Amino acid sequence: MKSKTKITIHGKEEGTRIASRQMEEKIQKAVAKGYRQIEVDALGQHGIGGRLHGAGDEKVSVRITGTCGQRTGSMGFPNTTIEIMGAASDDIGWLNAGAEIIVHGNASNGACNAMAQGRVSVCGNIGARGMTMTKENPRFEPPELWVLGSAGDYFGEFMAGGTAVVCGWDPQNEENVLGYRPLVGMVGGRVFFRGPIKGYSQGDARMAPISDEEWEWLATNLKAFLARIGKEDAYTKLARRDDWQLIVARTPQEKMGSATRSMASFRREVWDSELGEGGLIGDLTDLDMSHVPVITTGEMRRFVPVWENQKYVAPCQGACPSGIPVQQRWGLVRNGLVDEAVELALHYTPFPATVCGYLCPNPCMAACTKQSAFMPSIDIKQLGKASIAAQVPSVPEVSGRKVAVIGGGPAGVSVAWQLRMAGHDPVVYDTAPTLGGKIASVIPESRIPKEVLDAELSRISEILPHIHLQQPLSAVELDRMKADNDFIVMAAGAQKPRMLDIPGKERLVTGNDFLAEAKENKAKPGRKVVIIGAGNSACDAATEAVRCGAEDVTLIDIQEPAAFGEEKEAAEKAGAKFKWPCFTREITDKGVLLTDGELLDADTVILSIGDMADAEFLPRSVTIAKNGYVSVDENGQTTDPSIFAIGDITGLGLITDAIGAGRRTAETIDAISRGKRPAGRDPREVIAKDRMNMAYFDPRLSVFEDLQTCGSECSSCGSCRDCGICATLCPKEAIERRETGNPTSPFEYVVKTDRCIGCGFCADACPCGIWTLITNTPMG
Repeated sequence: MKSKTKITIHGKEEGTRIASRQMEEKIQKAVAKGYRQIEVDALGQHGIGGRLHGAGDEKVSVRITGTCGQRTGSMGFPNTTIEIMGAASDDIGWLNAGAEIIVHGNASNGACNAMAQGRVSVCGNIGARGMTMTKENPRFEPPELWVLGSAGDYFGEFMAGGTAVVCGWDPQNEENVLGYRPLVGMVGGRVFFRGPIKGYSQGDARMAPISDEEWEWLATNLKAFLARIGKEDAYTKLARRDDWQLIVARTPQEKMGSATRSMASFRREVWDSELGEGGLIGDLTDLDMSHVPVITTGEMRRFVPVWENQKYVAPCQGACPSGIPVQQRWGLVRNGLVDEAVELALHYTPFPATVCGYLCPNPCMAACTKQSAFMPSIDIKQLGKASIAAQVPSVPEVSGRKVAVIGGGPAGVSVAWQLRMAGHDPVVYDTAPTLGGKIASVIPESRIPKEVLDAELSRISEILPHIHLQQPLSAVELDRMKADNDFIVMAAGAQKPRMLDIPGKERLVTGNDFLAEAKENKAKPGRKVVIIGAGNSACDAATEAVRCGAEDVTLIDIQEPAAFGEEKEAAEKAGAKFKWPCFTREITDKGVLLTDGELLDADTVILSIGDMADAEFLPRSVTIAKNGYVSVDENGQTTDPSIFAIGDITGLGLITDAIGAGRRTAETIDAISRGKRPAGRDPREVIAKDRMNMAYFDPRLSVFEDLQTCGSECSSCGSCRDCGICATLCPKEAIERRETGNPTSPFEYVVKTDRCIGCGFCADACPCGIWTLITNTPMG
């Protein structure tokens, strides 16, 4: 079969990540069709480039961009060259049978694990257990690992063959280039290294002089290695023979060269005779000289495990501007309490379905720990959409405190909702004919179904009976409200569109006006539309323009478009084009005239370059910043103690930013009303992602079919999921689960100090990151 030119295979199709199995099938089919140069735009797929047997003796080149998953090049064939243009995940070259693998970045744990042939070159550092259990067949060239930087812990464990070269260039640990406890159980192979080390298993390996023949091999192949990774300039510095050292495996004869004294013999002939009665020391002191066990418990432990349940904030919760405890909701789902998970959201947001299920760009998913293990994030949108079924919560009797909320958008509704849940009496005022702000007036139904928004607004109206719509506000009316209420919360948003001071600006249609007309099916944009601005709101205008009949839609901007997420994807799917950099000179009756003389034909020109706050009606006691937004502290309080401001009137942000600000401001007003100090933001730190063990979760999942799957695949970062893995794995049965009788924290895991040896199995195995090891400090 005649070889074909290169082909590109993408890790995402129609916005969805394809499974690793599908990726492998696509690569195998490409090879079978004759393609020999394959570029893979990966998205965390595992096993890329392995077992490409369909090419026969022909060479196959695989170039990986994007993010590759685990076991890249596993069981790779001698005909294959794999080049990773960034970092590599765990087990690069696992069971490699001859492939050439080049990594232009760091490699994670398990590099070259059980490799038998081939070569792996890493332009950086590698993680733990590199070059472990390698093997060597004398009929073939031995396997090779070349590392520009340094190696992680347990390097070369049970190494049985091959050559490793660790150059020590810009190492991760300048004092130890081979990591902690290298070469344990080494029985074959050799390790060339450059730089300091802190010991190795001398019972299994030994230092050896580098012969002239070995140096010639190293110097020649070093030059080739640096060429492979694009670091030829480093050769002069690295090619100094005196800098290099060599470690080789001890032979069986060397290991058996001297007799080994038994522990019983040592205790009888050395310990007791010298330290016991009649010994050199025993007659001089009455101190207890009995031996200390090799594996100790109690105060003699080197490390102590500590159960740190809920000490840290989960990454998803820390990333949520509304502060929703996402992992706690998934925990309820996992325990079959879906209704409780749904209703929990109402303590944080009045829009759990509208925002979490449809409109939010989901920073919680972007922060999900599973992404660090190249797994898909847990799909919060499923739980968000299920929240449409949340029942109207019960509310306490009103306290008598009155709060006027100016603005019925997400920020205003959020603060009013939270105030009523705390027992206060908010009254909402808005100039629009309906509640919901821009969610209701301009965001297309293609992004938020009308029945979902209507259902949530209906639930909100039951909690907030005092809503006054179509109420314009003046400075005089604001003064009256200030006298009639204990507090005022300004949540009027950013309603004034930014304008361009150019000729023909009267021909422009603002983005909000166009979206409002489109939502009422009154917009008639014509065949060609140009949108000035390329943010997410502009993308909404583009998709709506196409829905209303436009055939040619172009979004222009002076810089690279700021749009992202579903809005940008929807605009591109609708056929809209992006063009930048473009600077507008004039709006004519034919379209948009750019400063470079190009004319963009348009029947309608829409301006969508952002909105500004209208704060002219505020009293002088409220400070307005130079950018036109209201100045507030972290709790939303202005320079007037009785007036708060939240949402876009204080600066543009996400809908969830406005909802979160509403909750914090309501908590502040409630605290002040009760004579307490505002609590402020959650002081807890976000838990480090490397504390969680992802080994228990299915890396093959690309789509979560239902809520239960989502709940079971959530690692519950920072909050114990009561799986019992720690107690099960403990080799000394030192961990006990106890009931506490506390409804908010009904159980705890306790360490028995007389059994615990501080081995750390509990911390290493915990999927939630609950356990941590601290250095023991025995009482002196």
